Amino acid sequence: MIHKPSAGDTSELKWFKTSYSDSSSGNDCVEVATTPGTVHVRDSKNVTLPPFTVTFAAWAEFVSYASKN
Repeated sequence: MIHKPSAGDTSELKWFKTSYSDSSSGNDCVEVATTPGTVHVRDSKNVTLPPFTVTFAAWAEFVSYASKN
């Protein structure tokens, strides 16, 4: 899986909690936002940190692996 720090302004992204975030605390989750060709990923506990991006293929591989384990 290839990942890299996000560059540029991500304030306009539409973030949502992933369905794979299952925590008793609504603040402990992974949030994602999509743009053409990339999936941006961030920790909802600290949105001031820069998100990282992965390709759609890498995200699909991760989700597939996570759903099997």
